[in-house]
Amino acid sequence: MDELIDILTPEGTLTGRRALKSEAHKNGWFHATVHIWLFTSDEKILLQKRALTKKVFPGLWDISVAGHIGAGEGVLASAKREIFEEIGLNIKEKDLIKIGTRIHQVSHKNGIQDNEFHHVFIGELKAPISDLIPQKEEVAGIQLFDLDILRNTKKNENILLTRFHEYYCTVYDKISEHLKGKK
Repeated sequence: MDELIDILTPEGTLTGRRALKSEAHKNGWFHATVHIWLFTSDEKILLQKRALTKKVFPGLWDISVAGHIGAGEGVLASAKREIFEEIGLNIKEKDLIKIGTRIHQVSHKNGIQDNEFHHVFIGELKAPISDLIPQKEEVAGIQLFDLDILRNTKKNENILLTRFHEYYCTVYDKISEHLKGKK
């Protein structure tokens, strides 16, 4: 889905310009996204299998929920919206923990220039996976995996992309710290 998004400077500051997501990807303009990693108290991570129709990484297992921040939309509002759209889960803002913002720059073979600021969140999944409703246009499937999969991408390269191993390890560490703090 093509949506209107805010264009950012390479430093992450709003420029005051807006464009369609497709235009930003064509021209390599910086913009913001949200990444939400949902985990369970028994050390599982929810991953989604991207729909085969996706222009980037079709059919691959990926972040629990991710998406572009709409023009004028707040980061937390965007995270909540994406979670509801992609898996049908209503989550409270207080249940989302921001663990950082990462710069992501990738040139894809299909011409898409991803220059993004990922606002990264973790949150505990308290609903059973059977209650989740994947958005068929975006998500081909959802599944719980052992949390260790984030650290062991090299052993599981058919599940997560090994080139993002450091990012996955950071997410693993933050989730582990959170779970230890709850005990």
